[in-house]
Amino acid sequence: MSILSEEKQQKLRTQQTVPEILAPAGDKNSFFAALAAGADAIYCGLKKYSARMAAKNFEISELAYLVSLAHDMNKKVYLALNSILRPIDLDETGKLLSLIERSIKPDAIIIQDLSLIDLVKQAGYTGEIHLSTLANISFASALKIADTDLNVQRAVIPRELNIDEIKLISNACPKKMGLEVFVHGALCYGVSGRCYWSSYLGGKSGLRGRCVQPCRRQYTQGGEAKKFFSCQDLSLDVLVKVLGSIPEIRAWKIEGRKKGPHYVYYTVRAYRILRDLEKNPDEKSIAKKTALSLLDYALGRPGTHYNFLPQRPQCPVKTDQHTGSGMFVGKVYGFKQKNYLIPREELLRGDLLRIGYEDESFHAIKKVNKYVPKKGRLYLKLPSKAGLVKNSPVFLIDRREQALEELIEKYNRNFNPTSKAGPANVIDQIEFKVLLPPKATKQNKTYDLYVRRQAGKLANTRHAGYWVVPEYQKKAHGINPGTWWWLPPVLWPVDEKTLKDQIAFICKNGGRNFVLNSPWQVALFTKGKKLNLWAGPFCNLTNPLAIKVIASIGFTGAVVSPELGREDLVKLPSHSPLPLGIVVSGSWPLCISRYISSDLKSSSPFTSPRGEQAWVKKYGPDYWVFPNWQLDLTMKKNELQKAGYTMFVHLEEPIPSKVKLKKRPGNWNWDLRFL
Repeated sequence: MSILSEEKQQKLRTQQTVPEILAPAGDKNSFFAALAAGADAIYCGLKKYSARMAAKNFEISELAYLVSLAHDMNKKVYLALNSILRPIDLDETGKLLSLIERSIKPDAIIIQDLSLIDLVKQAGYTGEIHLSTLANISFASALKIADTDLNVQRAVIPRELNIDEIKLISNACPKKMGLEVFVHGALCYGVSGRCYWSSYLGGKSGLRGRCVQPCRRQYTQGGEAKKFFSCQDLSLDVLVKVLGSIPEIRAWKIEGRKKGPHYVYYTVRAYRILRDLEKNPDEKSIAKKTALSLLDYALGRPGTHYNFLPQRPQCPVKTDQHTGSGMFVGKVYGFKQKNYLIPREELLRGDLLRIGYEDESFHAIKKVNKYVPKKGRLYLKLPSKAGLVKNSPVFLIDRREQALEELIEKYNRNFNPTSKAGPANVIDQIEFKVLLPPKATKQNKTYDLYVRRQAGKLANTRHAGYWVVPEYQKKAHGINPGTWWWLPPVLWPVDEKTLKDQIAFICKNGGRNFVLNSPWQVALFTKGKKLNLWAGPFCNLTNPLAIKVIASIGFTGAVVSPELGREDLVKLPSHSPLPLGIVVSGSWPLCISRYISSDLKSSSPFTSPRGEQAWVKKYGPDYWVFPNWQLDLTMKKNELQKAGYTMFVHLEEPIPSKVKLKKRPGNWNWDLRFL
């Protein structure tokens, strides 16, 4: 037994673990800006399989040089391969991993898709594995599965957690693992890994890194057009001090791979100052003011502390404030071709301006070609575009001040990507064929499963399913052994014990069939019990290797992701080690969120600029956003059954009285390619 008190042990651990300042880099100049600002680690992506495909990202040879440079400076680099993978992607991803190991050697790979757990072994990758926030590690006991069963070294936890919940997760963190916490940057309205809005309204999957940001648009409800879902940026600023006392938190993460070098440089500098305040206690006050001024100058959106302080939570949606990225510098004056700006701040030669909001089709980018003093005049000379009118807002989105340009230029002068790429810098030269699992030998009978919201007396239908929510009371009697119990897509730390108790009650009363909508929810069940645990559609399973991984942690079947198209759906059963199910009808959500704007009424329709309607309904602690048209693949059932699917799921969602479902084809992704 240690002779040190728990308080002294905690203090010692804190002194031994200084969190990294982890910077984003979407291109080489942002990478150089992170190095110049003193980042401890940098995360970035390649041209493929990154969850930020709108960023420029890197070629293999380019990143090989940059990683080598960072390592020479004793800095770490984490590579994001955090996209969902289709079956057809597995061979190429395996080759890519082999090439990464040979030529780049990053310190870690950040993943969302669990197929990477198996692929890294097959490809011989030897670095760490970090779970992306898209993997949705949102409650404490999930960490044990990630550590013990999957040998993951770090988990990036959700932005929605408050400090008390972060501590709950940290207290359960295995010794070999660490946590990564977002401290600054853009907030998504939907919980990471639980948003399908872009697929619905843009035909491009956010899980694939191609989000078109429909939540940033204006929507209309009750005759008022507002940005009900467009969030301010997360900015913990001085509140990060409390994170420094939690040794399990290994990194303070700054979001922003789509941002420029200016943003990266100033946010990294600010959080380094805030982390290191204790080194100069006599200068704390001045240092805090300096850090806050740097963040004000970083050209992000207006900031919010969000949920971080449980006693003072902030809704990140402010419909009466702009949420355009960049610093607001004024509005467009004039008319037609004689538009001009009177800036509130001085503008430097090389500054980038955005006229209008990102979600507006007519927004434009203009580079400033000369110095303009505060309250001076800059003629915009913009092309004529419908909608670009007087009073359009103007934002400074990137800056090229001379001092930062000179720092970046020092790195650029020596930039020579070919010299560090290694002998194999072309992916086609890699020989790799992924080893797929054998098809499940046990073939179940096919059946339809109707999933309803928990309400009143339980039905005795053999193939009925019910959502288990915190409000579920232990008053139900006569649980049918054939009933399927559906767990929520998101589980927060404060609800973990309640859900675990509910599961124990259901099992004690004869329930044995469960659909888990996060792989980590297997941690809520007692090992050794003969239960039928299926992975639900919110697990976002899209390929046979991911299904192989969940089979290894105790699952007996899987409902695949609704984002798969016909080509992938038909092929997937031939290499699935588990029986498969699919959602063939019902209301599939646009997203699931932890909050709602006070200006938005639940159970009432709201309308997009293109006339699409949706509504919000609260279930448990979360808000579900549903479109007013339903998914319907019932006409494809015969083809799916021939392919090998055995469970056909129908999600029966109560439709609010004010909402009218629209008659339209519900094939969703059948003939398209969201992924």
